[in-house]
Amino acid sequence: MKFRLFALVFLFPLMTIAQERGVGIRIGEPFSITYKDFFDDYFSWEVMLGSGGVNGGNYYQRDFENNPPASNAFYVSNSAKKGVSIHGRVAYHDDFTDMFDISQGYLLGYVGAGVQLRSTRVTYTYTQGQVGSGATMSEERNNIDFGPEIYGGGEYYFDEVPISVFAEIGFFLELLDRVGHIKGQGGIGVRYLF
Repeated sequence: MKFRLFALVFLFPLMTIAQERGVGIRIGEPFSITYKDFFDDYFSWEVMLGSGGVNGGNYYQRDFENNPPASNAFYVSNSAKKGVSIHGRVAYHDDFTDMFDISQGYLLGYVGAGVQLRSTRVTYTYTQGQVGSGATMSEERNNIDFGPEIYGGGEYYFDEVPISVFAEIGFFLELLDRVGHIKGQGGIGVRYLF
């Protein structure tokens, strides 16, 4: 019985190569685990959970200056740690296999939109009074960013193995925390199809 269960769970996906539902890893900005499935032949949905990169130092300095811990607090520096990044996305796909004369497997190009929620842990160092006039203090804050994203890319599906590889680029627009801040994103990845 255990062998049958093992065969069903681990070998059955190898026999269903034509399926396009997949789970994998995306390396880039953000680094994520990805799950993707199709509504129909043209539209897919995807969920990603991972770790987004931090913004530049000027971004966090401006955030501190807009919301200081005290009226006489002066920014000295900051350090930021990656946090959680969660994405929900939908994409439109088109088949480019014939356009590139691909004889093995197939290539889908896609464009899409979604929403993104990101967090970063920031430690601020500051002084009360003029910089250099007193002891430094520190304060930790969670920086939460939320907003829409647009993206596009291509995904190649192999014939002989249940694997696809993809590359994409996109933009994230903050609506929560810093309205209007745009962040470029991109990544490459691989998915196991089942």
